[in-house]
Amino acid sequence: MNMSDIFKKSFLNGFEAADINAYTALAAMLLSCVLALYIFTVYRVVTRKTFYSKSFGVSLAGICLITAGIILTIQSSIVVSLGMVGALSIVRFRTAIKDPMDLMFLFWSIAAGIICGVGLAEIALILSVLLTVGILVLDKLPVAKAPLLLVINADDRGCEARVMEIVGQFAKYSAVKSRSMTKTSFDLVVELRTANGAELIGRLLEDDGITAASLMSHDGETTF
Repeated sequence: MNMSDIFKKSFLNGFEAADINAYTALAAMLLSCVLALYIFTVYRVVTRKTFYSKSFGVSLAGICLITAGIILTIQSSIVVSLGMVGALSIVRFRTAIKDPMDLMFLFWSIAAGIICGVGLAEIALILSVLLTVGILVLDKLPVAKAPLLLVINADDRGCEARVMEIVGQFAKYSAVKSRSMTKTSFDLVVELRTANGAELIGRLLEDDGITAASLMSHDGETTF
């Protein structure tokens, strides 16, 4: 026996197949199924105020089960594990993640499947509970409210000074974001913070040069 054979033998002995029977596999898959349904439910509750994709929620549950099955299979043989790694390495996922929260749920689902697959369901349960509590608590924390956008349509190209003077009476903060001008019209977009939006719009429409005024909110990033 040469050094190469000794190395191969010691390497393979360090990765002996785990004793996984049908009952062990069934228990791991059932626990993964319970956690998959739990993750699906939490995702539905957390995203109730934003864009919700049912197909993505179903994918989260499916990924958890698939990952658990892969981990159970990998534990059976090092040869199978190497072959599976090679097969999975050629897979390319091109679906864009629209929300960072979706990425967290994706990793949560994968982690739960891995942990259940190796037989540590208690850790997966603790992880899921702590993540749920953390998400719900952080979601309730108050944050700065995004500023409003005031859109002005006017036929008087010299009305900007009057608009900003009126805005200054009702808003603590204001900043011109864009100007659009033609020979017969003038459009202005102003970012502002105000608690008297209705009064501001009414006051602006009293100006003869302003033909329309709109105040819109948005869900974009907030600057503190």
